[in-house]
Amino acid sequence: MTMPRQARLDAPGLFHHVIARGLERRVIFTGKVDYDDFLSRVETSLEKSPNQLLAWALMPNHFHFLIRTGSGGLSRFMRRLMSGYAVAFNARHRRSGYLFQNRFKSIVCQQDPYFTELVRYIHLNPLRAGVVKTLSELDQYLYCGHSALMGRILRPWQATEPVLDRFGSRGRYRRFMEKGKDQGRRPELVGGGLLRSLGGVQAVMQARREGDRQQGDSRVLGEGGFVTQVLKDTEAKLKAQNTLRREGKDLRTMALAVAKKAGIPERALFSRGRTAEVSRAKSALIYVGVEYFGRTVKGMSEATRMSPAAASKARERGEKLLNDHPEWRELLN
Repeated sequence: MTMPRQARLDAPGLFHHVIARGLERRVIFTGKVDYDDFLSRVETSLEKSPNQLLAWALMPNHFHFLIRTGSGGLSRFMRRLMSGYAVAFNARHRRSGYLFQNRFKSIVCQQDPYFTELVRYIHLNPLRAGVVKTLSELDQYLYCGHSALMGRILRPWQATEPVLDRFGSRGRYRRFMEKGKDQGRRPELVGGGLLRSLGGVQAVMQARREGDRQQGDSRVLGEGGFVTQVLKDTEAKLKAQNTLRREGKDLRTMALAVAKKAGIPERALFSRGRTAEVSRAKSALIYVGVEYFGRTVKGMSEATRMSPAAASKARERGEKLLNDHPEWRELLN
């Protein structure tokens, strides 16, 4: 009996490892024209459905993304990207029919300990497959996000700051890549559920013998507590988004509400003010803008007159502010 497909966990703020393959594992990129067309569509799709693309690699018959979703949604972004590319590919190569194998696969991943491991796993794909021969070649390879993290190729649409912030410097990131270049395939990073999260059947059975019956979900790579929280948060975020949309609220009305809550003039949110009240209010606005209105961290940094790195940290403070303080959480009600 075929099990029905589970709905995607497509709420803002989740990290997804996305994999899409060619039908019957056939080639989806034949050369430079195909690769460049696809990347052009990635950029356009990110503008129309804002998400953070943190790591990516294009291979001849498949591709990998590590995406942190914004309010534009993962499904909408991927549908626009893949359908548009498939039509153009078919026209270019005088073919018809499906290009991709079913729908794309996406696994929600717990940020710790999987984030940095996924960045490395995804970016080492061309080296593992022999598309490039050395890590030095990968440093400047056009069709993998590693080259942008190394500063060799400018890709404004790639979210490099959140990755480099985790390592503290480009040199530490490069050394991390060097240490992992001989790891080979990492099957535990391309699937979800307790078997993946806990490291196999024996680990799951041992945990159960010890009374640890963690919740598992095939859509999630993470510990039981994380799975439970993802399911709860997804429901809450989608409910809040629907409420905001139904009430006709936009980022401007949210800015007014945030300023009123903080007891500051609205213009202070869009100036270089550094008081505690202004910083708190900017953090709340940046978090809401990214999580619920689909803005990018870079876009919010420009609006609030902050550097992208400072805005990224402010978003994290804003998330904590709204989660820990019910009076601030009321902004979303």
